[in-house]
Amino acid sequence: MTSASWFLEGRGLQVGYGGRPVLDEIDVRLGHNEVLCLIGHNGAGKSTLLKALFGLIPASQGSVGLKGSVVNPVNPRSMNAGGVALVPEGRGVFPGLSVAEIMRLGFWAAGVRPSEQSARLDWVFEVLPMIKQFYQQRAGTLSGGQQQMVSLGRALLSQPQCLLLDEPSIGLAPKLFQDLLGPIKELQVERKMSILIVEQNVKEALKISDRVIVMKSGKIIKEGAPESFSDNAELMDLY
Repeated sequence: MTSASWFLEGRGLQVGYGGRPVLDEIDVRLGHNEVLCLIGHNGAGKSTLLKALFGLIPASQGSVGLKGSVVNPVNPRSMNAGGVALVPEGRGVFPGLSVAEIMRLGFWAAGVRPSEQSARLDWVFEVLPMIKQFYQQRAGTLSGGQQQMVSLGRALLSQPQCLLLDEPSIGLAPKLFQDLLGPIKELQVERKMSILIVEQNVKEALKISDRVIVMKSGKIIKEGAPESFSDNAELMDLY
């Protein structure tokens, strides 16, 4: 397939911290209207890969492509302008701010014009109506599931074509994670979004995925359809 066949590409990405390599010339591709699940053991480099694709961590080698064109420079502003949004691990909300204040910061970060903000917020409320119930509360008073909704809602303010989700189930009960995945999948189908999700709750993540890649020690070691990863024994071997 040509580069234009993919929404987002990482080509030959090499990334490390303090001179220690974490990603070793990784190639990863996310298709248009595809949900790609990235799994692997702790320390495999999954979150580092997402951060490198979004430009939060510079790659020492390799390139990032969007819809067939190389992105330069790769940073959150250029990726956001290209239609990509990141929901970070650990939710990344400011506990001392109200949800309304966090959304205002989100508008500023996404460069949404003041004239468009009200309509964007109404749209986010349609996708995640629960946010209305605690919109004026401080984020620090919310449950983990509510904070995750806020983090997702903030990312959606830019109406992205692509979502990068970094372990959204962390700190959530299984039922709450299921409740969060439902609106995400509905949104993906409705808007034909591309989604790359890093997740430890493999069983639930596979239910909404079109394709799966497995990382180990900074490398991709297997790729396939979700049904090929239904064997728990095989997954344990891969980890």
